Amino acid sequence: MLEITIQKQLAHFHLDIHMTVENEIVILFGPSGSGKTTILNCIAGLTNPDQGQIQLNNRMLYAANEKPVPVQKRKVGYLFQDYALFPHMTVKKNIEYGAADRELTNQLTRVVGIEHLLNKYPRQISGGEKQRVALVRALATQPDLLLLDEPFSSLDTKTREECHQELKRLHEMWKIPIVMVTHDEYEAKKLGDRIIYMHRGQIINE
Repeated sequence: MLEITIQKQLAHFHLDIHMTVENEIVILFGPSGSGKTTILNCIAGLTNPDQGQIQLNNRMLYAANEKPVPVQKRKVGYLFQDYALFPHMTVKKNIEYGAADRELTNQLTRVVGIEHLLNKYPRQISGGEKQRVALVRALATQPDLLLLDEPFSSLDTKTREECHQELKRLHEMWKIPIVMVTHDEYEAKKLGDRIIYMHRGQIINE
């Protein structure tokens, strides 16, 4: 379970959030610049709040006035909008980078259906295929939590629908909390067990 109570002063408003995420898919939904990605970055350890605390499975990742847990020790998977694959590595090497278990990696590769891509480089595969590779790579580290920042926004409608189905199926297999940012209301309602509506750093409805 993820528990967050954080405050952070941003350029145009004060972020003040309290939320709890069980083994479910929670969507952060709202206009651009409302603090959604900042929340993900705070959870991942890429930036720190000004005050508050972040706990994952009763393990304190961040507490004000204490040294935060480093990014690489948080057991948090993060899938960015641009996938962030290593261009000089094959798909197989990308997935194995940081992977905790070879058998799990093979299983994920089969489930998502990317076995035929393993020897290709990122420049040789499509956007949808890159997204699948990045998702497998994130899960192969056996995270306790998965963060998704608009991961499907650049995909065509058909590929996006396929990726929605894969994410739901993977979540059924790996029951971990997932926090996802999207601007697409249809996507939010289709994927989210809960939708948290945000505006200018505040939760306005859920």
